[in-house]
Amino acid sequence: MTSKRCLCVAHRNTLKMQVSAVLSCLLLLQFTPTSVHAECPAVCSCSEDHRTVDCSWQGLRHLPAGLERNIQSLNMTHNRLSDLDHDLSSFTHLRILDVSYNRLHHFPATLPRALWEIDMSGNRLHVLNKDDTVYQWNLKILDLSINKLERVVFINNTLPNLKALNLSHNKFWTVPTNMPQNLEMVDLSHNNLLQILPGSLDRLPRLAQLYLHANRFTTVNEGAFQYLHGLKLITLGDNPWACDVTANISHLLLWTKHTSARVLGCPCHTWHTCGEAHVAQTGGWHFDTYTSSPYVFGIEEPSHPSIQAVTSHFWTMMNTHHTRDDQSAFRSNKEHRNTHTTTDSPVTSHFFTTSNTMISTTRRTATLRTRSVKRANQKIGKNTSSGCSHSLSTSGLFFLIAMMQSI
Repeated sequence: MTSKRCLCVAHRNTLKMQVSAVLSCLLLLQFTPTSVHAECPAVCSCSEDHRTVDCSWQGLRHLPAGLERNIQSLNMTHNRLSDLDHDLSSFTHLRILDVSYNRLHHFPATLPRALWEIDMSGNRLHVLNKDDTVYQWNLKILDLSINKLERVVFINNTLPNLKALNLSHNKFWTVPTNMPQNLEMVDLSHNNLLQILPGSLDRLPRLAQLYLHANRFTTVNEGAFQYLHGLKLITLGDNPWACDVTANISHLLLWTKHTSARVLGCPCHTWHTCGEAHVAQTGGWHFDTYTSSPYVFGIEEPSHPSIQAVTSHFWTMMNTHHTRDDQSAFRSNKEHRNTHTTTDSPVTSHFFTTSNTMISTTRRTATLRTRSVKRANQKIGKNTSSGCSHSLSTSGLFFLIAMMQSI
């Protein structure tokens, strides 16, 4: 009897110790506020997997400490960054970088080569040198609008995957030469463009959308657009065309009449649209599918009906959807970003694309913009854990305590 009693007591003590150990572990998991895994920088918002990071509107002069090296999307818009040279070279998984509306004076050196999209609009860039993008083999979208660019230099066979290039609202005098061959959209609106040098557009067979409105063209060289076989849309409005010099303008008027592309802001005409020569065979020009934009060009010539401008939209070939809530502090510059599927219908207030997926942004200044990750009102997914769950209920703890007392 004595041995049996000792065995029973020993068994009870062993069981009590095991339950006590389990209870201690569960209590530790229940009330431990931090995780042993990645943490989100205090000034940023992160997705649950910490791959999407938003550090916008924080007045930052440098990258925040604590950024994980495996992030895929980084939003640093509306800060005070002036130099990012070599700061991002170790972020080898980075796909989307938004550093718009900062104080950058030059293109950052040694950016990650995995990037798909770069938004560097609203900075203070004066030139894009040939070495700045030479290793960006995967880049699909490059937005350099609203800078002070006067010159961009591209090297042959670089940027092979670039589809969209936004150079609007800069200080170009001539259309850049040697642009990447696979471009499908180029926005050069709102510059000081006076001429298109011979051959500048000859090596862009896939170019579908070309925005040249709001410049200083009086004429263009004959044959400037003849090799743009894939062109579907071109905007020529709000340029001081020399319509009284027939010898200099007649070839352009003839091209706009016979091209299959849609021309918005026809030179020396009062029509909103022209071109689309294949449509004329049906018995006349079809304007019913064109939706006028609220941005009016041609206000300096009241004798002519105002030529309606096109609101350009920056689009992407990626399937990832990126949206962000409106920020009331900069609604005058950017309003919203919506992801939608495109069609082959003519241009409306949302301009079309040949891609299956598109990210667009409406701007009140009739130019295109890009946005990146969504910033939530509160930090989400600040801490993650791959261990035991932290959601142990209080009733479960009391049950274990009661079980210990009964042993």
